[in-house]
Amino acid sequence: MLSPAIPFWCLLIAALMPYVMVGIAKSSKQYDNEDPRNMAGFQSPLQRRAHAAHQNCFEAFGLFTAAVLAALFQHVSPAALNVLTVLWVLLRIVYCATYLSGRGTLRSIVWSGSAFASIAIFLMAIFR
Repeated sequence: MLSPAIPFWCLLIAALMPYVMVGIAKSSKQYDNEDPRNMAGFQSPLQRRAHAAHQNCFEAFGLFTAAVLAALFQHVSPAALNVLTVLWVLLRIVYCATYLSGRGTLRSIVWSGSAFASIAIFLMAIFR
């Protein structure tokens, strides 16, 4: 049986994802914590991609959170909501991995999948 807390766990994971990515971006010894917004501190391609993934995690979080809250408010099917929230988290993890590995086309495809998952959650709430 799926737990009714799954959407909440997925929201927590989604909220923490940007911090994992920025941790990767700031992991170099060359990173200057006295000037954390200076993009020059992200010297390697991996650091720059991790920082970009960090920013995108924040961008995706709003739509996902609003969709999940709308679905919970509308009392949509818990099983369907669980599946879509877990799918979103898995796609976002793959998204971050493809971003870090520099696989742009696959990253865009995976991003689209996670965006469609958020939209599907919203549509479940709208058409409840």
